[in-house]
Amino acid sequence: MPKMQTPCPRCRQPILADVQMLFDMQTDPTAKQKLLSRNTNLAHCNACGYEGLVSSPIVYHDPEKELLLTFFPPDLGLPVNEQEKQIGPLINQVVNALPNEKRKGYLFRPQTMFTYQTLIDRVLEADGITKEMIEAQQKRISLLQRLLSTPKSEDRITIIHQEAELADGSLFAILSTLLQSASMQGDENAAKLLTVIQSELLQETETGKKLLADSQETQAAIKELDTANKEGGLTREKLLDILAAVKSDTTLATLVGITRTGMDYQFFQTLSERVEKVDEPEKAHLVELRDKLLKLTREMDQEIKKRLEAASKLVDTIINEDDIQKSIEKHAQEIDEYFSQAIELAFEKARDEGDTARLEKIQKVLSTIESMSTPPPEIDLIQALLEAPDEESRRMLLAEKSELVNDQFLQTINSIITEGEARKQNPQLINALQDIYKLALRMSMEKNLKG
Repeated sequence: MPKMQTPCPRCRQPILADVQMLFDMQTDPTAKQKLLSRNTNLAHCNACGYEGLVSSPIVYHDPEKELLLTFFPPDLGLPVNEQEKQIGPLINQVVNALPNEKRKGYLFRPQTMFTYQTLIDRVLEADGITKEMIEAQQKRISLLQRLLSTPKSEDRITIIHQEAELADGSLFAILSTLLQSASMQGDENAAKLLTVIQSELLQETETGKKLLADSQETQAAIKELDTANKEGGLTREKLLDILAAVKSDTTLATLVGITRTGMDYQFFQTLSERVEKVDEPEKAHLVELRDKLLKLTREMDQEIKKRLEAASKLVDTIINEDDIQKSIEKHAQEIDEYFSQAIELAFEKARDEGDTARLEKIQKVLSTIESMSTPPPEIDLIQALLEAPDEESRRMLLAEKSELVNDQFLQTINSIITEGEARKQNPQLINALQDIYKLALRMSMEKNLKG
């Protein structure tokens, strides 16, 4: 992002900040995520300590939803003609990035957003997320903040009972995300408190009790599947027995996801035969089970087909680009297990058809992804140093890989330490990295002196 000089919103002193004014989904699939995360266009003022958003024009473009939004901060105090001079070139970039066949009328009627929040709301609204839904989500977040700031368990439980209507699936999803984030950042205290709050919500709310019961049933069913596999293999009859005993639709959906390959024509034939042999009410239960299984497997197959088709289109898009590596980098977040299946199918088809030119491109895609996925040797060395049992072992490792111990290696360690401290990761990990940095620095200085 380019550097821009702007007055600090608090003290008006000039500050430099990284600024992104164009968020275009056509050229950057992560543009929406960047805008909604509010992690872009942040400034820090050394004079007064202000940290927050920079006042900057913004253009947002989503071609799939035919959405072109503009926002110009009122506090910049520029007249309309000056605003248009800054917004105009950004819109031209949007138009120029589109092929002719995708240039539609909405591009010439950009929607003006008068506040930053209105811009965010409009982007979310296009995804089917209404203002009411956002407000409801804010209430859930506020509830979790109250619980996190309440030290006593009995006081938290009182709050939970008072706000019971907010304790739904969305609340538990937010809590799960927070817990995962705290664990990844090494914030053990936050992770412990969130785990306690999660347990209290599971035990003290109707939704929590249901989720807990569903989870326990799912775990028991999965354990039964594992036992059957270990005891000579999972037969269709045994799978049917396990599924017929399930009470929760959530558990049933989970088991279908795990055992879909076993639910073939013969499995449903076995189920239909059992339906004919039993009396009511078991007959009605098995008929209902058959209907649910048919619906779940149909939905799963349709979703897999849809994602494979999207992955196949992505394979074609990347293969047809002149710069394959650049195209892979551009679409990195879209590359998943379905992409791997799609490129394997594309490879087999090209081989069967004798299309050597396409085969070469596919091989290049595969080798590029492999090389991009391989961590640099510096990272491998840092990981090995962290796993070393003592300082002497670290010295030996650094001596063996002395060719890697240079300024770049030191900068890499320092960057990891800085990021870890910012995220409040495990202090033991930070201390270990600092010890490694000191050893590497000493070795680097010795090499320079000898040189």
